[in-house]
Amino acid sequence: MKVKFKRLSNKARIPHKGSVGAAAHDLYSIESVNIPSGQSVFIHTGIAVEIPKGYFGAIYARSGLACKYNIRLANDVAVIDSDYRGEIIVALYNDSDTPFFIEVGDRIAQIVIQPYLNIEFEEVNELDETERGGSSFGSSGR
Repeated sequence: MKVKFKRLSNKARIPHKGSVGAAAHDLYSIESVNIPSGQSVFIHTGIAVEIPKGYFGAIYARSGLACKYNIRLANDVAVIDSDYRGEIIVALYNDSDTPFFIEVGDRIAQIVIQPYLNIEFEEVNELDETERGGSSFGSSGR
């Protein structure tokens, strides 16, 4: 599948896969940004995408930033809808005790293009019974 993208800045880089088997494409910063401890910052990628109908772009944290530096997406997973044509902007949060610096060209997040089902919710008076029923958190074991 080909996904069209548009550079909105001459600093923008095409999303890139780290390996042949990678599911995600890295997204890159077009600006140098300081992320203070305990704060979120919006970081521009300088690209817009045309995601096909029936798909969405899921933006995930990069494991290296999250595990090594405690830098994660502010909203954990972001969704880019197929009808959005604006710039992809990534909100990163600094969970560490020290400021973290992003430089132009740094990989800041990753995008996976995923299909979804177009559903409608139907209100009913009763739901089908299951063995689990309404048992919630931790009810199926550790």
